[in-house]
Order: sequence, then C-alpha cells, then structure tokens
Amino acid sequence: MSLWWWARKRSYTLFILRELSSVFVAWFVLFTLLTVWSVARGEERYEQFLDFASNPLVVALNVLALAFLLFHTVTWFNLTPKAMPVKVRGRRVPSTVVIAAQWLGFVVVSAFVVWLVVS
Repeated sequence: MSLWWWARKRSYTLFILRELSSVFVAWFVLFTLLTVWSVARGEERYEQFLDFASNPLVVALNVLALAFLLFHTVTWFNLTPKAMPVKVRGRRVPSTVVIAAQWLGFVVVSAFVVWLVVS
C-alpha cells in the first residue's frame, strides 16, 4: 500500500486531516497550561512567556492550530449524529437538529465567556 493512500479520495484526506488536528488540540492545551503556569509563577515569568508567545514562529503555529481546531470542531459537530443517534419517543432526531443544537450551545457558551471577559 502506498504511503499516500489517503490522498486518493477526498473523504480519506479529510479523515487524515481530522486525525492530525488532534495534535493541534494538544498544542492548544499545552499552550493554555503554560499560560496559566506562567501567570501563577509571577509577573516576571508571565513577561517571559509573553516574549515567547510573541515569537513569529509561535504566532504562526497558533494561527495554524486555530485553523485546525476550527476544522476539528466543525467535523466533530457533523459526525456527532452518526456516532450518537438521538432518539425521542422512539423516533430518531434529524441530524440537522442535533448539529444546530450543538452550534447553539457553542454560541451561548462563547457569548457567556465573552460577557465574563468584557464585564
């Protein structure tokens, strides 16, 4: 089997990219933990972390990670109705309703976080 078997079909490519996105999810978790750790260590450590975070390579990595995280989120929301069919009164809830409910929850939680930060 060729090393590039996944590049032959769009669905295979999207599958591999989705699996690869987990690496960027892990990077964002690590980056967030490093941020919290540096804040807890005091102002000097936080300033050092900000210097590290402002490095053009780190900024580029974070932009790339954000793109992969958005891809990961969209594909996860689209896969949920297939992985976990929801039934109400013995009837399957349409996939579009499940996906829309997830996006609604995402928007509500995001708006709440923005409100917490801005207030």
